[in-house]
Amino acid sequence: MAQAATYAWEGKNKQGKVIRGETTATSIDAVKAELRKRGVTPKPGKVKRKGKSLLGGKGKKITPSDIAVFSRQMATMMKAGVPLVQAFDIVGQGHSNKNMTEMIMQVKADVEAGGTFANALSKHPLHFDDLFVNLVDAGEASGALEELLDKIATYKEKTEALKSKIKKALTYPIAVLVVAIVVTAILLIFVVPTFAGLFEGFGAELPAFTQMVVNLSDFMIESGWLVALGIGAVFTAFIQTKKRSRKFREKLDVIVLKIPAFGALIYNSAIARFSRTLSTMFSAGVPLVDAMSSVAGSAGNSVFSKEILRVRDDIASGTTLQASLAQNKALFPNMLVQMVGIGEESGALDDMLAKVADYYEDAVDDAVDNLTALMEPLIMSFLAVVIGGLVIAMYLPVFKMGEVVAQ
Repeated sequence: MAQAATYAWEGKNKQGKVIRGETTATSIDAVKAELRKRGVTPKPGKVKRKGKSLLGGKGKKITPSDIAVFSRQMATMMKAGVPLVQAFDIVGQGHSNKNMTEMIMQVKADVEAGGTFANALSKHPLHFDDLFVNLVDAGEASGALEELLDKIATYKEKTEALKSKIKKALTYPIAVLVVAIVVTAILLIFVVPTFAGLFEGFGAELPAFTQMVVNLSDFMIESGWLVALGIGAVFTAFIQTKKRSRKFREKLDVIVLKIPAFGALIYNSAIARFSRTLSTMFSAGVPLVDAMSSVAGSAGNSVFSKEILRVRDDIASGTTLQASLAQNKALFPNMLVQMVGIGEESGALDDMLAKVADYYEDAVDDAVDNLTALMEPLIMSFLAVVIGGLVIAMYLPVFKMGEVVAQ
């Protein structure tokens, strides 16, 4: 598929006035066609490509937040009655991320060529997953695209907010730990050797704790690069193994759910994501069996993905959603099972699932606040022990010398 790029052009409008500008399109012919639609006659040889496509190359990376904003903007445009192709122009040309602009223009070009909105989005699987594409497809098929776009926008915003809360819970302790390691390394490599040089002139045996710190400092100076290299190698091996090994990812997902405090946070977020995704899919009119496949893909944890696929198979064989979920109450909480049952009986399954999602999203929010409050004193204690211990080790010989002088 041709990549979109920016083209500079020069031409005459209907009044014969020479005008210039820039247009993002997939080819020079596409630029000329666009100009003719505007009533501009391009001059021969005056339509030139400015540079290579930014999409997937240089420039800002397209983030999930960009997709969430795109969803909300398109929903707003469609609800306001703006035609789809014109909405692409308004949203694309007004975006600050050039990569995002180019992708939107590619989607626009595919739609103008006769393709459906869903099919155009499916050509960008890195940014629009099966769930997104299926919902848009359902909206086009039912004639309620603007309504579905609004649901998609709400879903993406809720999902990104949930991810942001998880990152908030993880970022703070990791950042403090990294700072502690850096400060400790600086003290061992640059500060402790200075004190060690002074201690050599004392002519007395150093306290055991101080001698241990001095030996650690010597090791860091001589072999610190090996330690750093080893840590980097372990980290790289972990990342690569996680990417390449499905079994490793599955074991890691099981372990994550068992970590104190963090495990509950991940569990609640998975339930919230399951409920929100299924609610959005079901309200869009997607059959329950088909919806479960997309829900499994967006679960974010292989333990939940496997169970959701089992539930999908149970539903396909005639089991109700409540009965299937109830078979694994260790993974699916009783509140979810009961609310699903009420939803199935009343015909309001999407509303019940949305309420469950709201409850567990609030639970995640509270868990993040509680975890942050719990981590702060623990982190301060950790820093006090590590940094304070190094300082005390350096001053112990001074205190010992003071005692000798006093005697």
